[in-house]
Amino acid sequence: MILTTDLMVEGVHFLARRTPPLSVGHRALARGLSDVAAMGGMPRFALVSLALRRSSSSRWLRDFYRGLRSLAAKFKVEIVGGDTTVSPYATMVDVVLVGEVKAGRAVRRSGARPGDRICVSGELGASALGLKFLRSRSPAKSAFARAAVRRHLYPTPRCGLGQLLSRRRLATSMMDISDGLALDLHRLCEASGVGARIDASRIPLPGRVANTLSRADLLQTALEGGEDYELLFTVSPRKTTRLPSRADGVPLVEIGEIRKGRRIEMVGLTGKRSILPAAGYDHFRKQNSRKS
Repeated sequence: MILTTDLMVEGVHFLARRTPPLSVGHRALARGLSDVAAMGGMPRFALVSLALRRSSSSRWLRDFYRGLRSLAAKFKVEIVGGDTTVSPYATMVDVVLVGEVKAGRAVRRSGARPGDRICVSGELGASALGLKFLRSRSPAKSAFARAAVRRHLYPTPRCGLGQLLSRRRLATSMMDISDGLALDLHRLCEASGVGARIDASRIPLPGRVANTLSRADLLQTALEGGEDYELLFTVSPRKTTRLPSRADGVPLVEIGEIRKGRRIEMVGLTGKRSILPAAGYDHFRKQNSRKS
């Protein structure tokens, strides 16, 4: 059994005036679904507790539950209970998710070993760009900008991929990318007691926007932006040939290797090696690269 809980707070996790209630409901459940996916599990049940701002309308509430129930239906999750109350200051949502995984098949952060290949799913950085566009005073006009905003508002948990990696015993360790690739890679390596080297040129980045974003800018967004809810996982070199090039609708890309020791470094876009700092989103830091 897998148990996970995730709290969303207005002004911290979503922009009250720029995030549709449909998206708030969707994202509240998606965060927990991504946690279950990262252990190779099947989501089953959810408990949803909502502290609703007193000034919220009945329409906001209906749309919130519509977004939440729509995603729950897609992943066959039963909403079995929860609680509601009124908040004088900000809306808050807490989702407890219950998942299942076959005994002995749960994938943890602590299983990476030297020589394992580091892989990621999908593209990294689009959600952070979407938040940037969402916070901008000018509306997102290009097709890319609109797609990035949608990626931020309606992320897709990779439950099918997580289950595939567990079922085929391909992943030695795994976690979802919620706070940026750099910080989450540090967390995985710390849990496994290993180091790593990644190649910046291999990291899958979103497309460029009218030449206003350089490859270096996109790389920094991928490393530090967060909220992609893609999967970061390691694979034994003996099994890399069994890893499909695509799964769950997204490409799977090898970006580096687990190494002995605790040093975590990156080969940059120019080929220069450097220490990869544990930069990303942390609620308890004074400064963050991303905040709502």
